[in-house]
Amino acid sequence: MTAKLTNAQIAWRAAQDIQDGAYVNLGIGFPEMVARFQPEGRQAVFHTENGILGFGEAPAPGQEDWDLINAGKKAVTIKPGTAFFHHADSFAMVRGGHLDVAILGAYQVAQNGDLANWSTGPKGVPAVGGAMDLVHGAKRVAVITDHVTKDGKPKLVAACTLPLTGVGCVTRVYTSLAVVDIVDGCFVLREKLAALSLDDLQSLTGAPLHLDGAVADLTCPEV
Repeated sequence: MTAKLTNAQIAWRAAQDIQDGAYVNLGIGFPEMVARFQPEGRQAVFHTENGILGFGEAPAPGQEDWDLINAGKKAVTIKPGTAFFHHADSFAMVRGGHLDVAILGAYQVAQNGDLANWSTGPKGVPAVGGAMDLVHGAKRVAVITDHVTKDGKPKLVAACTLPLTGVGCVTRVYTSLAVVDIVDGCFVLREKLAALSLDDLQSLTGAPLHLDGAVADLTCPEV
């Protein structure tokens, strides 16, 4: 298989689609990396379910204040205008439709937009948590993920076989090989690595890839 994007490059690509001033929740783990790559001249307002809005970047090692953490228990910094509030108020923001974007990881994404990003198995995320609220509360839900599992199985599938986080909620997927939109129950290919043929990409995808106009080259800087 051709070379693929790194996690940092996938996060960089997803960051390019976040509008200036957007209220954004980033899922625990890999999606948190998106915050590093805000385009020049844009500033998102980041939200975390445990009750902070508008926090800053991670502190330098040794400078952490462990009273200031995000939902993933990672230390954050505060900026002028940072707000603190009760956990229940944080979820009222989510459920009330006040978030513009939620970016999450995934085990599987189905062609109809269903998302599975937790598992009842011995490994992985053991409970659905606040993600089930995020995927139906945010105005736009995107996923960042490797295109295939560690053993080469497609993560973009016809139908999810793992427990669902949300139904029909995902609108765009940024993978290590492509950018794919979900439109009318179909995967629509928007961008792919130039060195990867459409046939090869299809062979790594568990449902048909549809075309709607020209497919752009997926290009990212070394980050």
